[in-house]
Amino acid sequence: MKVYLIGMPGSGKTTLGLPLAEHLGILFVDQDKEIENREGKSVQQIFADNGEDYFRQVESQVLREWAASPKSFVMATGGGSPCFYKGIEVINESGISIFFDVSVQELLKRVGKNKDRPLLHAADLSEKEEKLKTLYINRMPVYKEAHIILDHPTFQSLLKAVQFRK
Repeated sequence: MKVYLIGMPGSGKTTLGLPLAEHLGILFVDQDKEIENREGKSVQQIFADNGEDYFRQVESQVLREWAASPKSFVMATGGGSPCFYKGIEVINESGISIFFDVSVQELLKRVGKNKDRPLLHAADLSEKEEKLKTLYINRMPVYKEAHIILDHPTFQSLLKAVQFRK
């Protein structure tokens, strides 16, 4: 079983993915952590040193390697992972995709003060909100290709969705 959690930064993929993996008795994979381990530096540093294009290539490689592995896992994907290099196709062909649809206002509450997200660097909350809105609008067509869409997911709604899909 391969479960891919997709959605915007701050949508809860890691927060809900880890307990889901524990409940199912399978591995939990944080895609960004996998990238950081491979590259030996943080996502922010990769963006700063090598740029977004390089990051997206590494992100795609990590996704494809996990998709091809025989292991069962729950993966918290990077927010852009499904959107580049046919990531959503890789995800949908190899496992169950679940989109965490969380409003821009809620995302802003969750990531507003976080400075660790390279695509969301902003001078103030207003600018960060605009960046979130733009990302949300641009990524929505890809996110909506997920097998399951959960509006403001909880652990219980996620568990129910996975059990239904088994």
